[in-house]
Amino acid sequence: MENLDRKIGFVGLGLMGRGMAENLVRKGFSLSVLGHRKRDNIEALKALGAEEAQSAKALAANADVVVLCVTGTPQVEEVLFGADGILAGAREGLLVIDCSTSEPDSTLANAEKLSGKGAVLVDAPLARTPKEAAEGRLNAMVGATDEDFLRTRPILEAFCENIFHMGPVGAGHKAKLLNNYITMGQAAMIAETMHACRACGVPMDRFFELVSAGGGNSGIFQMVAGSILNGDMDGLNFAIRNAAKDLSYYSRMRVGADLDPGIGGQVSARYDEARDQGYGDRTVGHLFAYEDTRTATAKKRGD
Repeated sequence: MENLDRKIGFVGLGLMGRGMAENLVRKGFSLSVLGHRKRDNIEALKALGAEEAQSAKALAANADVVVLCVTGTPQVEEVLFGADGILAGAREGLLVIDCSTSEPDSTLANAEKLSGKGAVLVDAPLARTPKEAAEGRLNAMVGATDEDFLRTRPILEAFCENIFHMGPVGAGHKAKLLNNYITMGQAAMIAETMHACRACGVPMDRFFELVSAGGGNSGIFQMVAGSILNGDMDGLNFAIRNAAKDLSYYSRMRVGADLDPGIGGQVSARYDEARDQGYGDRTVGHLFAYEDTRTATAKKRGD
């Protein structure tokens, strides 16, 4: 079967999903999207030629491939196995590509359940931001057999610039959690450092120039510290709530590998605190602003 002949179903038209889905349509794939009460993204895709399915079961029954891009493990499990879920509409040969950030143990269990219907699950979580999703320049890390990777790659190429086959099912989600730990760890440290820079009387603009010229520079530093200097703190478009969720998955993965929490426990705690103090829907650069809240709270307690 030619790749463009495959019917694609898509679940999850959020910040990342809309750009991914638009690229699939624009590059010639036949696309159906799962209906949702929030209509803007649905209507935008329908205007490009996508069809709308009223249930995940109906979506799967009429697709050769289903792409998931939802928040995390609970949402993945619900759309797969809930009432009128994908499993109910699955059939022999259906390929399910989970681009969500999910827990690897759940991914393995999900793959096993789908195999009972002759369907295959591949984990292909993504890196980069909604901007790159719209541009078709995401990075994907894939967990699949060699054969299933070859089936999956042409779909991912519609919205990805770089595609890495990390190993068997589950390997993609493991790599994603490791990658997000590095990214979110840097973001937290940069926000805290820039806050300390200001508090200690070091000009932040000069400090930014210094780091930018040395080995401490990175893409994350440019996005987070640069936007702190600009005053909007939104250079890395990733919500604190989602960072906290991903770091909790990372922590459980470490426990499953018989590792102690490491310094990741402190990083995770900082994101949890910020989320619980009302910063959850703000992007991770707003940890800089949260440092003011945290410092003021500590002074009130007399810490």
